[in-house]
Amino acid sequence: MFIEKVTPRFGDADGLRHINNIALVEWFEVGRNPIFRMFTPDLDLNYENWKLILVRTEFDYLGQMYYGHDVEIRSYITHIGNTSFIIGHEAWQDEKLKAKGKAVLVHYDFLNQNTMPIPDDIRAQLKEHLIIEDKK
Repeated sequence: MFIEKVTPRFGDADGLRHINNIALVEWFEVGRNPIFRMFTPDLDLNYENWKLILVRTEFDYLGQMYYGHDVEIRSYITHIGNTSFIIGHEAWQDEKLKAKGKAVLVHYDFLNQNTMPIPDDIRAQLKEHLIIEDKK
């Protein structure tokens, strides 16, 4: 599991000091950075070097988050396929789960516009962070 601390910015909040739901999109992406580095260690965004494409995201908002309190983003792998994998995300504030979500990423060759199998060495790294979720 990867853990990143996020300090909400003033602009992440609305007039009631609630965190706007759009902030979560950015925060979960911050949580994916260690996983991105498995595929592109220097995070070079040149399309010739970038090897992942995001194909799906989902979010469940479980409680209100507020400006003035740090948020802990927890990210982990929930499934590994041949060319794709699923990342689970959680947002915790004041030791309470406030939101959770998933992102599906595909190992992708942007030059040739096709999917690629996940290399064995990267698959092994992903497995180190695999948490099988209860399907209930």
